Formats: sequence, structure tokens, C-alpha cells
Amino acid sequence: MYKLAFFVPLADAEAVKEAVFVTGAGRIGDYEACCFETRGTGQFRPLDGASPHIGQVGDLEKVEELKVELVCEDHLIRDAVEALRAAHPYEEPAFDVWKLERF
Repeated sequence: MYKLAFFVPLADAEAVKEAVFVTGAGRIGDYEACCFETRGTGQFRPLDGASPHIGQVGDLEKVEELKVELVCEDHLIRDAVEALRAAHPYEEPAFDVWKLERF
């Protein structure tokens, strides 16, 4: 089992979550589309060569985002991350993947 956490602008959150859920990620027992969301502010400065979805190269940008956390079975994690990357509006989405122990 893995835990996947990613950061996404508020306006794009539902579409990105749905793309990840379609892979089968976010299932716990008899429930699907399970996640936890935390609202916050992300910041970044696009460098030369970047093609930012939001903001301008060289300018510090602050964006209201959600941190979305969910669990994912081992055999689905690669598909879930691939779906996240494909659906996310940023060219470099921020995400974490942790291997979980079962108790």
C-alpha cells in the first residue's frame, strides 16, 4: 500500500482527483474516491526555459492550492502517478509517494 499526496490549484482539483481515482487509487474497503484535502498557499518562481501555467518567468507566484492525500494499492501506484501527471495543469506537479506498512 502507498500514500500519494499532491498539490493542485483549487480550480483544477476536481479534474485531477477524478483522473487519479479512475485508476482505482483512493479505495478503502467498500469505499472509493477517499481522500483528505488541506487548503493552503503554494509558491514558485518559473525559471528561464519554463512554460508556466500560472505566472511569468522570473516572477514569484503564490497560488491557493489543495494538498490531496490518498491511499493506493501497490499494483496501481504507477498508473495513479501517471494519471496525476497527465491531468495536472503544471508542467512539474509537486507530489510525494510513501510506502506504507500494514498492521
